[in-house]
Amino acid sequence: MPRRRTSSPTGSSTVPRNRTPQPVRVRRRSFGDFVKAFLAFVALVVLVVGVPGALAVFVGWPLPHGAPKLEWLQQEITVTTFLHILTVVVWLAWAQFTACVLVEVKAALSGIGVPGRVPGAGPSQLLARQLVAALLLVGATAAGLTPGLSQLGHGLEGGHQPAVAAAQATPGLFAQQQEQAADTAAALAEQASHAAAQADGGSGARQHGDTKYYRIQPPEGRHHDSLWEIAQRHLGDGRRYKEIYELNKDRVQPDGSRLSEASLIRPGWIMEMPGDAHGGELVEMPDPGADVSPEVQQQIHDYAKSGDHAQPAGQHGRQVSVPEQRPAADAQPREHAAPAADRATQESDHSFGLPEALLTAPLLAAGLLGALGRRRRQALWQSALGSAGGRRGMEPPTPTGDAADAQDALLVGADPEAVRLLDRSLRGLAAQLAAESRPLPTVYAAWLTGGDLHLQLAQPAGKPPAPWQLGQDQTFWMLARADAERYEDADTAAPYPGLVSLGTMDDSRLLLNLESVPGIVSLSGREADRAAVFASVAAELATNGWSDRMTITLVGFGEDLTPLAPNRLRHLDGVDALIETMEAETPQRRGALGAAGHDSVLTGRTGPAQHTRWAPHLVLLAAQPSAEDAVKLAELAADASRLGIGYLVGTETGELPGAAWEMEITGEGKLLAPLLGLELEAQLLPVAQQRAVVELFVEADPEHDPDGPTTTPPFLVDISEQGRPAVYARLVGPYEIIGLDTPDGERSALLHEALALLLLHREGVHPRVLSSALWPRGVTPDVRDALLERLGAWLGTDPDGSPRLRTDETGRLTLAKSVVSDLDVLRSLYHEATQGKGVDSRVVRGRLLTDALVLVRGPLLADRPEGRYRWLTHEIVDAQLPLLVADIGLALSAFHLEKDRAERAIEALDAALNSAPGDERLWHELLRATHATGDPERLRAVAADLVGRSGARGLPPRTEALLDELLPSWRTGTAAVG
Repeated sequence: MPRRRTSSPTGSSTVPRNRTPQPVRVRRRSFGDFVKAFLAFVALVVLVVGVPGALAVFVGWPLPHGAPKLEWLQQEITVTTFLHILTVVVWLAWAQFTACVLVEVKAALSGIGVPGRVPGAGPSQLLARQLVAALLLVGATAAGLTPGLSQLGHGLEGGHQPAVAAAQATPGLFAQQQEQAADTAAALAEQASHAAAQADGGSGARQHGDTKYYRIQPPEGRHHDSLWEIAQRHLGDGRRYKEIYELNKDRVQPDGSRLSEASLIRPGWIMEMPGDAHGGELVEMPDPGADVSPEVQQQIHDYAKSGDHAQPAGQHGRQVSVPEQRPAADAQPREHAAPAADRATQESDHSFGLPEALLTAPLLAAGLLGALGRRRRQALWQSALGSAGGRRGMEPPTPTGDAADAQDALLVGADPEAVRLLDRSLRGLAAQLAAESRPLPTVYAAWLTGGDLHLQLAQPAGKPPAPWQLGQDQTFWMLARADAERYEDADTAAPYPGLVSLGTMDDSRLLLNLESVPGIVSLSGREADRAAVFASVAAELATNGWSDRMTITLVGFGEDLTPLAPNRLRHLDGVDALIETMEAETPQRRGALGAAGHDSVLTGRTGPAQHTRWAPHLVLLAAQPSAEDAVKLAELAADASRLGIGYLVGTETGELPGAAWEMEITGEGKLLAPLLGLELEAQLLPVAQQRAVVELFVEADPEHDPDGPTTTPPFLVDISEQGRPAVYARLVGPYEIIGLDTPDGERSALLHEALALLLLHREGVHPRVLSSALWPRGVTPDVRDALLERLGAWLGTDPDGSPRLRTDETGRLTLAKSVVSDLDVLRSLYHEATQGKGVDSRVVRGRLLTDALVLVRGPLLADRPEGRYRWLTHEIVDAQLPLLVADIGLALSAFHLEKDRAERAIEALDAALNSAPGDERLWHELLRATHATGDPERLRAVAADLVGRSGARGLPPRTEALLDELLPSWRTGTAAVG
């Protein structure tokens, strides 16, 4: 086999790569080391010798000397009996601890690296290991306690022939061992790094007999091995995992696949190791030892022949398999299948100046837009119920400046359909696997490619359930968009809530599952560039639509991001607070999983226990931690993927202990991960856009500046006879237009929809917002401009010759005041009745409120065709209109009740309930008005109707209290009426 040689640090000489490293200088033992060793010796003598001696002297033999009789078993339990039982327990504990000590001593003296486990002796074995380590660290065999140091200074080419053993991952090193062996490990790591940095694969030939191999074993307890841990055990420094990766990348493994990512290795694979590797789990060729089966010997022989694994031309550097796209013949036409992310490229005119960072982030934009809509609806309800001070009946604030541009960019860039399909597909997959009693596979990443969803698995998981299919190999599960659209909502926990968009590569969007990465994900680059990545990740995790509960901890940044999702986002000032938090949470989660009988959070999210949800905790640490803190984080992250914890940590140097995936963000917006073969167009949220988005959420907060906004509608019309509009559109109920001829041809529906959007946004609509609303999957500028030309011609001009479709100074499309909708009139009538002329005139107020209620003919755009007007899901007008109608009904009811006209009040309330049937305030007033008629049977009928509408949830507490006051017998009476 070819022999690789490595240049010296000076470049003047070369040494064989497999040559045994030169002895390194080991730190001399200190007085403290001897004190620790002495105390450990005393503790071992007391526990191993003193405990049984004390038991024998003071207690004696605790068990009966003969077979117990029935009378003995029926005797009263005395203090002596209890002490004897306790003595038996202590004897058993001593025997277990003594076994642990023997196992640890044997492991230390033999140098096997990873000792065996004594059943049920977790804490006892840990104590034994620490005591034995402290005792032997001052002896000649101290290095044997630390994996990777046991053969320091010994020849690796002598008679020692280790055999393949079960590979057990040992997360981290003991604190005592790290402290004592720090200098030794550092020296060894420095020596190895010099050799690795100057490696030259074609400078020599490797002797076949010098080559060592490691065979990856199946995971134990769902803990998968990693190249970092293999390097830690057999090379003495986890950071040397890159050497193992470089020796084995792209070589054909026994299962036919190849190593393409440093963080993705599978059981049964074979790893060629650097020449200075050591440890009992290695196989040295050509004599593999008696413990290696012939099958494994043959696999290693075959793998050794692939040593010269040069890549074909043009494929160097492509380490991660991007999902293969389906043939073009199977794809849908571009104008019908283009995702929202393509709008920025299809609409190539950039004169409008919307922030590209939000235009090209469809999943992030959809999450932000959905969360913003929920926040605004919450504010509306709180204002309607009078819980936000003087903001009753308020109109949502209209964004201006950068906030307006950010909102327009969200409307253009958002792809809520992709979010819906992603969420349904993942939950549907989880439900199917649970029905088949199959575990969820570990998913490292998801790719969205041409509308199809590809899941990249950590290892093969068999055939996926239909309609999922195997992708390009056994580690890809693929779901076509057409199949995803057939999924319905599934009542199951979100299986992969840690997925978050990182960027695009070859028209594919990558979502990394932060929760499942076996270790830390590090991100290097300039501070400003890193901050843009961290802000994007935090914002999407906080608002995405494919997650349930989760905790996102932002460390050292992002305090201003918390308004996006106060229930999800948590800010910590520094690393010390983070480590304190995670040192408490990590063992707590580990214990909770064990108590629940789950080996990972994935099994906890499916099956009968899915109600526990096992919400993930994702940590985003933007600033580089100190060396000491980095080691602590690496130890905490060693088992994090099993526990549902993910770490994304920023670094200035690119070197971070425990980093499973290393990425770099460049000043040009490229996200690079060389070991993973990734070069993405990064998804970013720069500071300016971040501030604008946060401003939208802050302004929508019902508790923000309670005395600021007024209740004045954004557009008031002249409601007198002289104010007749030229064009009148009826939107509240069936859609109809008065004053315009109906357009001919198939474009009529499109023109009607465009006019409705403009009528609902009197402040103006960005042209790109209009086009994205009408063509959610993208459109070219010429098609959009042709529509606007036809819309302007259809609307015509006013008598003074000015066009009714106009463009304001910001480039947004607006309508002339002569184009009016019934919703504009409805708002104006209510405003005039409650804040205008109706305030001083009871007669005027009654007339205005009556006229307003007459305009209500049903819900907004009641007859809109299926598949159109999808942009209404982003709007809050569907929530505003019922509240406005309810306010009108309540005001008119109060107007009539002032004169004891209960029947007229009931008529007004019934009319309002037709458009706002779920408004609790209307039902309360209807109960009061019906009670005022003095007819208990009629009141009982209303109560029965209300109970019937409430369903299984029952009546709200305030409604029950009102019924108890007005109709004490309602609980039995409504049942009789029903």
